[in-house]
Amino acid sequence: MGEKPEMNMIPDLCLEQDARMWMAWAENLLCSSGVPNPRVDAEAIMASALGMGRLDLYLDPRTLKESERGNFFDLVKRRCSREPLQYILGEVSFYGRSFHVTPDVLIPRPETELLVEACLGRIKSPRRILDVGTGSGCIAVTLACERPEAIVLAVDSEENALSVALSNARRHEVLDRVQILCGDLATAIGSGCRADLIVANLPYIPLPAFDRLQTEVRDFEPESALCGGEDGLLLIRRLIADLPRLLQPAGLIALEIGEDHGEAVQSLFEETRSFGKVEVIQDLSGRNRMAFAVRTR
Repeated sequence: MGEKPEMNMIPDLCLEQDARMWMAWAENLLCSSGVPNPRVDAEAIMASALGMGRLDLYLDPRTLKESERGNFFDLVKRRCSREPLQYILGEVSFYGRSFHVTPDVLIPRPETELLVEACLGRIKSPRRILDVGTGSGCIAVTLACERPEAIVLAVDSEENALSVALSNARRHEVLDRVQILCGDLATAIGSGCRADLIVANLPYIPLPAFDRLQTEVRDFEPESALCGGEDGLLLIRRLIADLPRLLQPAGLIALEIGEDHGEAVQSLFEETRSFGKVEVIQDLSGRNRMAFAVRTR
Protein backbone atom coordinates (compact mmCIF):
# COMPACT_ATOMS: atom_id res chain seq x y z
CA MET A 1 0.00 0.00 0.00
CA GLY A 2 3.00 2.29 0.55
CA GLU A 3 3.49 5.03 3.10
CA LYS A 4 0.45 6.71 4.53
CA PRO A 5 0.06 10.15 2.92
CA GLU A 6 0.70 13.24 5.01
CA MET A 7 -2.59 15.08 5.28
CA ASN A 8 -1.18 18.14 7.02
CA MET A 9 0.65 19.23 3.86
CA ILE A 10 -0.92 21.82 1.59
CA PRO A 11 -1.52 20.24 -1.83
CA ASP A 12 1.09 21.22 -4.40
CA LEU A 13 -1.50 22.92 -6.58
CA CYS A 14 -2.24 26.49 -7.47
CA LEU A 15 -5.11 27.67 -5.28
CA GLU A 16 -6.85 28.92 -8.42
CA GLN A 17 -7.19 25.40 -9.85
CA ASP A 18 -10.76 24.34 -10.48
CA ALA A 19 -12.67 21.49 -8.84
CA ARG A 20 -11.48 18.94 -11.37
CA MET A 21 -7.83 19.41 -10.40
CA TRP A 22 -8.62 19.18 -6.69
CA MET A 23 -10.54 15.97 -7.32
CA ALA A 24 -7.56 14.52 -9.16
CA TRP A 25 -5.36 15.39 -6.17
CA ALA A 26 -7.86 13.76 -3.80
CA GLU A 27 -8.14 10.67 -5.97
CA ASN A 28 -4.37 10.10 -5.79
CA LEU A 29 -4.35 10.64 -2.03
CA LEU A 30 -7.28 8.27 -1.46
CA CYS A 31 -5.67 5.66 -3.68
CA SER A 32 -2.45 5.91 -1.66
CA SER A 33 -4.49 5.32 1.49
CA GLY A 34 -5.94 2.08 0.12
CA VAL A 35 -9.45 3.45 -0.36
CA PRO A 36 -11.51 1.42 -2.85
CA ASN A 37 -13.01 3.42 -5.74
CA PRO A 38 -11.00 6.59 -5.01
CA ARG A 39 -12.27 8.52 -8.03
CA VAL A 40 -15.91 7.94 -7.14
CA ASP A 41 -15.27 8.96 -3.53
CA ALA A 42 -13.33 12.09 -4.57
CA GLU A 43 -16.25 13.17 -6.74
CA ALA A 44 -18.80 12.49 -3.99
CA ILE A 45 -16.77 14.44 -1.43
CA MET A 46 -16.32 17.42 -3.76
CA ALA A 47 -20.03 17.42 -4.62
CA SER A 48 -20.83 17.49 -0.90
CA ALA A 49 -18.30 20.22 -0.16
CA LEU A 50 -19.71 22.45 -2.90
CA GLY A 51 -23.37 21.48 -2.56
CA MET A 52 -23.47 20.48 -6.24
CA GLY A 53 -24.47 17.44 -8.25
CA ARG A 54 -21.60 15.23 -9.36
CA LEU A 55 -22.30 15.83 -13.05
CA ASP A 56 -22.24 19.61 -12.48
CA LEU A 57 -18.66 19.32 -11.24
CA TYR A 58 -17.65 18.64 -14.84
CA LEU A 59 -20.30 20.63 -16.68
CA ASP A 60 -19.68 23.81 -14.70
CA PRO A 61 -16.25 23.55 -13.03
CA ARG A 62 -15.14 26.51 -10.94
CA THR A 63 -12.43 27.48 -8.51
CA LEU A 64 -12.99 26.79 -4.83
CA LYS A 65 -13.39 29.44 -2.17
CA GLU A 66 -11.03 29.19 0.79
CA SER A 67 -13.81 27.86 3.05
CA GLU A 68 -14.75 25.26 0.44
CA ARG A 69 -11.15 24.09 0.11
CA GLY A 70 -10.90 23.74 3.87
CA ASN A 71 -14.11 21.72 4.03
CA PHE A 72 -12.97 19.54 1.12
CA PHE A 73 -9.57 18.86 2.72
CA ASP A 74 -11.23 17.88 6.02
CA LEU A 75 -13.58 15.44 4.31
CA VAL A 76 -10.76 13.89 2.27
CA LYS A 77 -8.70 13.48 5.43
CA ARG A 78 -11.54 11.58 7.08
CA ARG A 79 -11.89 9.27 4.09
CA CYS A 80 -8.13 8.66 4.06
CA SER A 81 -8.52 7.35 7.62
CA ARG A 82 -10.95 4.84 6.03
CA GLU A 83 -14.03 6.32 7.67
CA PRO A 84 -16.95 5.19 5.48
CA LEU A 85 -18.02 7.69 2.86
CA GLN A 86 -21.65 7.33 3.98
CA TYR A 87 -20.80 8.58 7.48
CA ILE A 88 -18.76 11.45 6.07
CA LEU A 89 -21.63 12.57 3.84
CA GLY A 90 -24.30 11.63 6.38
CA GLU A 91 -26.43 10.17 3.60
CA VAL A 92 -26.98 6.88 1.80
CA SER A 93 -29.32 5.87 -1.01
CA PHE A 94 -31.62 2.96 -0.24
CA TYR A 95 -34.38 1.65 -2.50
CA GLY A 96 -34.47 4.93 -4.43
CA ARG A 97 -34.63 7.18 -1.36
CA SER A 98 -32.04 9.13 0.60
CA PHE A 99 -31.53 8.18 4.24
CA HIS A 100 -29.63 9.93 6.99
CA VAL A 101 -26.95 7.79 8.65
CA THR A 102 -24.55 8.30 11.55
CA PRO A 103 -21.95 6.06 13.23
CA ASP A 104 -24.75 4.97 15.58
CA VAL A 105 -26.32 2.83 12.85
CA LEU A 106 -25.27 0.20 10.36
CA ILE A 107 -24.86 1.51 6.83
CA PRO A 108 -27.70 0.10 4.66
CA ARG A 109 -26.46 -2.35 2.03
CA PRO A 110 -27.72 -3.43 -1.39
CA GLU A 111 -28.36 -6.91 0.08
CA THR A 112 -30.96 -5.37 2.37
CA GLU A 113 -32.61 -3.71 -0.62
CA LEU A 114 -33.03 -7.22 -2.01
CA LEU A 115 -34.65 -8.27 1.27
CA VAL A 116 -37.14 -5.41 1.04
CA GLU A 117 -37.86 -6.14 -2.63
CA ALA A 118 -38.48 -9.81 -1.85
CA CYS A 119 -40.88 -8.89 0.96
CA LEU A 120 -42.85 -6.58 -1.29
CA GLY A 121 -43.13 -9.33 -3.88
CA ARG A 122 -44.38 -11.89 -1.36
CA ILE A 123 -46.97 -9.95 0.62
CA LYS A 124 -49.14 -7.36 -1.08
CA SER A 125 -51.37 -5.82 1.59
CA PRO A 126 -49.94 -6.21 5.10
CA ARG A 127 -51.85 -4.36 7.80
CA ARG A 128 -49.10 -4.49 10.42
CA ILE A 129 -45.35 -4.83 9.83
CA LEU A 130 -42.68 -5.34 12.47
CA ASP A 131 -39.07 -4.35 11.79
CA VAL A 132 -36.83 -5.83 14.49
CA GLY A 133 -33.44 -4.16 14.88
CA THR A 134 -34.46 -1.17 12.76
CA GLY A 135 -31.20 0.80 13.01
CA SER A 136 -31.47 3.69 10.55
CA GLY A 137 -35.08 2.76 9.88
CA CYS A 138 -34.38 2.15 6.19
CA ILE A 139 -36.45 -1.05 6.10
CA ALA A 140 -39.35 0.28 8.17
CA VAL A 141 -39.57 3.59 6.32
CA THR A 142 -39.25 1.99 2.88
CA LEU A 143 -42.00 -0.53 3.62
CA ALA A 144 -44.22 2.25 4.97
CA CYS A 145 -43.67 4.24 1.77
CA GLU A 146 -44.28 1.25 -0.48
CA ARG A 147 -47.28 -0.08 1.47
CA PRO A 148 -49.23 3.03 2.53
CA GLU A 149 -52.03 0.93 4.05
CA ALA A 150 -49.69 -0.62 6.64
CA ILE A 151 -48.74 0.36 10.17
CA VAL A 152 -45.05 -0.32 10.83
CA LEU A 153 -43.52 -0.97 14.25
CA ALA A 154 -39.77 -0.24 14.26
CA VAL A 155 -37.87 -1.64 17.24
CA ASP A 156 -34.26 -1.23 18.34
CA SER A 157 -32.40 -1.53 21.63
CA GLU A 158 -30.22 1.55 20.98
CA GLU A 159 -31.80 4.95 21.61
CA ASN A 160 -29.26 6.76 19.42
CA ALA A 161 -30.18 4.50 16.52
CA LEU A 162 -33.87 5.17 17.11
CA SER A 163 -33.19 8.91 16.85
CA VAL A 164 -31.81 8.30 13.36
CA ALA A 165 -34.80 6.13 12.45
CA LEU A 166 -37.15 8.84 13.72
CA SER A 167 -35.43 11.47 11.58
CA ASN A 168 -35.77 9.26 8.49
CA ALA A 169 -39.44 8.58 9.16
CA ARG A 170 -39.97 12.33 9.45
CA ARG A 171 -37.98 13.01 6.29
CA HIS A 172 -40.15 10.64 4.25
CA GLU A 173 -43.39 11.78 5.89
CA VAL A 174 -44.45 8.44 7.38
CA LEU A 175 -44.31 9.34 11.07
CA ASP A 176 -48.05 8.84 11.29
CA ARG A 177 -47.63 5.16 10.37
CA VAL A 178 -44.18 4.26 11.71
CA GLN A 179 -44.08 3.71 15.46
CA ILE A 180 -40.57 3.87 16.96
CA LEU A 181 -40.09 1.57 19.97
CA CYS A 182 -37.09 0.93 22.23
CA GLY A 183 -36.61 -2.62 23.42
CA ASP A 184 -34.54 -5.78 23.38
CA LEU A 185 -35.55 -7.53 20.15
CA ALA A 186 -39.36 -7.76 20.25
CA THR A 187 -39.84 -7.61 24.02
CA ALA A 188 -41.51 -4.20 23.60
CA ILE A 189 -44.25 -5.78 21.46
CA GLY A 190 -47.29 -7.09 23.28
CA SER A 191 -48.69 -10.54 22.49
CA GLY A 192 -51.92 -9.00 21.21
CA CYS A 193 -50.07 -7.02 18.53
CA ARG A 194 -49.28 -9.71 15.95
CA ALA A 195 -47.86 -8.71 12.60
CA ASP A 196 -48.61 -9.89 9.07
CA LEU A 197 -44.96 -9.35 8.13
CA ILE A 198 -41.85 -9.40 10.31
CA VAL A 199 -38.54 -8.26 8.83
CA ALA A 200 -35.22 -8.43 10.64
CA ASN A 201 -31.68 -7.60 9.62
CA LEU A 202 -30.07 -8.60 12.90
CA PRO A 203 -26.33 -8.90 13.61
CA TYR A 204 -25.09 -12.13 12.03
CA ILE A 205 -21.30 -11.86 11.78
CA PRO A 206 -19.70 -14.64 13.91
CA LEU A 207 -17.39 -13.18 16.52
CA PRO A 208 -14.29 -15.02 15.20
CA ALA A 209 -14.81 -13.37 11.79
CA PHE A 210 -15.03 -9.82 13.09
CA ASP A 211 -11.31 -9.00 12.83
CA ARG A 212 -11.31 -10.07 9.17
CA LEU A 213 -13.92 -7.50 8.14
CA GLN A 214 -13.01 -4.59 5.87
CA THR A 215 -11.41 -1.69 7.75
CA GLU A 216 -14.35 0.62 7.08
CA VAL A 217 -16.72 -1.91 8.65
CA ARG A 218 -14.59 -3.23 11.52
CA ASP A 219 -13.27 0.10 12.80
CA PHE A 220 -16.23 2.41 12.23
CA GLU A 221 -19.60 0.66 12.14
CA PRO A 222 -21.22 -0.28 15.47
CA GLU A 223 -20.03 -3.70 16.57
CA SER A 224 -23.36 -4.32 18.29
CA ALA A 225 -25.06 -4.09 14.88
CA LEU A 226 -22.61 -6.51 13.27
CA CYS A 227 -21.67 -9.33 15.65
CA GLY A 228 -24.18 -12.05 16.37
CA GLY A 229 -22.23 -13.93 19.02
CA GLU A 230 -19.89 -16.86 18.60
CA ASP A 231 -21.85 -18.45 15.73
CA GLY A 232 -23.57 -15.32 14.44
CA LEU A 233 -27.02 -16.59 15.42
CA LEU A 234 -27.40 -15.29 18.97
CA LEU A 235 -30.19 -12.78 18.26
CA ILE A 236 -31.66 -14.62 15.27
CA ARG A 237 -32.11 -17.70 17.47
CA ARG A 238 -33.96 -15.69 20.11
CA LEU A 239 -36.22 -13.97 17.58
CA ILE A 240 -37.22 -17.19 15.81
CA ALA A 241 -38.16 -18.76 19.15
CA ASP A 242 -40.45 -15.78 19.83
CA LEU A 243 -42.14 -15.74 16.42
CA PRO A 244 -45.25 -17.76 17.37
CA ARG A 245 -46.11 -14.95 19.77
CA LEU A 246 -45.44 -12.18 17.26
CA LEU A 247 -46.63 -13.41 13.86
CA GLN A 248 -50.16 -13.90 12.59
CA PRO A 249 -51.11 -17.30 11.14
CA ALA A 250 -50.14 -17.21 7.43
CA GLY A 251 -47.84 -14.30 8.28
CA LEU A 252 -44.40 -13.97 6.67
CA ILE A 253 -41.03 -13.73 8.43
CA ALA A 254 -38.08 -12.38 6.42
CA LEU A 255 -34.54 -12.54 7.77
CA GLU A 256 -31.20 -11.39 6.45
CA ILE A 257 -28.66 -14.08 7.36
CA GLY A 258 -25.00 -14.98 7.02
CA GLU A 259 -23.92 -17.01 4.01
CA ASP A 260 -23.20 -20.08 6.17
CA HIS A 261 -26.43 -19.91 8.19
CA GLY A 262 -28.94 -21.49 5.82
CA GLU A 263 -29.17 -24.97 7.36
CA ALA A 264 -28.94 -23.70 10.93
CA VAL A 265 -31.77 -21.23 10.37
CA GLN A 266 -33.93 -23.93 8.82
CA SER A 267 -33.40 -26.07 11.94
CA LEU A 268 -34.35 -23.18 14.20
CA PHE A 269 -37.64 -22.73 12.34
CA GLU A 270 -38.34 -26.47 12.55
CA GLU A 271 -37.91 -26.37 16.32
CA THR A 272 -40.84 -23.95 16.66
CA ARG A 273 -43.17 -26.40 14.86
CA SER A 274 -45.04 -23.36 13.56
CA PHE A 275 -43.63 -22.95 10.06
CA GLY A 276 -43.67 -24.77 6.78
CA LYS A 277 -40.84 -24.87 4.28
CA VAL A 278 -38.07 -22.33 4.82
CA GLU A 279 -36.96 -20.60 1.62
CA VAL A 280 -33.28 -19.54 1.57
CA ILE A 281 -32.48 -16.99 -1.14
CA GLN A 282 -29.08 -15.97 -2.46
CA ASP A 283 -27.83 -12.44 -3.04
CA LEU A 284 -26.38 -11.10 -6.28
CA SER A 285 -23.03 -12.70 -5.44
CA GLY A 286 -24.59 -16.15 -5.16
CA ARG A 287 -24.30 -16.31 -1.35
CA ASN A 288 -27.12 -17.36 0.96
CA ARG A 289 -28.42 -14.07 2.32
CA MET A 290 -32.16 -14.23 3.07
CA ALA A 291 -34.54 -16.67 4.72
CA PHE A 292 -38.34 -16.59 4.37
CA ALA A 293 -40.95 -18.67 6.13
CA VAL A 294 -44.73 -18.57 6.46
CA ARG A 295 -46.42 -19.43 9.72
CA THR A 296 -48.62 -22.46 9.19
CA ARG A 297 -49.97 -22.88 12.73
